[in-house]
Amino acid sequence: MVDFKDQWNLEMALDVLESEAVDAKVWAEAVKWLLLYGPPHIKEILEEASGAALGQCFPDVAVKGYSESGQPYYDINDIALALGVPVEEALQTIAGFQFEEGVELLVEGDRVYKIQ
Repeated sequence: MVDFKDQWNLEMALDVLESEAVDAKVWAEAVKWLLLYGPPHIKEILEEASGAALGQCFPDVAVKGYSESGQPYYDINDIALALGVPVEEALQTIAGFQFEEGVELLVEGDRVYKIQ
């Protein structure tokens, strides 16, 4: 099985984003790849856009503060409530995402951080 990181490259992901004929699932996969493995300037643009979308779609999941390195953190209770799942399920989802995609997230008490 090919790792997610190796399924895409920068040119492929950007081509998908520019296409008007691609389905939503493929588009989302391209965005996810860019967020995880894309160049810093593209990650920054997408992170700003995803933060705006998060605020619009889940207004109750607000940034609670920032780490010393400037990473925002969120309250796991707010995340679980917005998703309509128990906190334990939200934590399991985060753990699965970390394992499957290699994204480092830190759950510290009720705070959830993305580790760069």
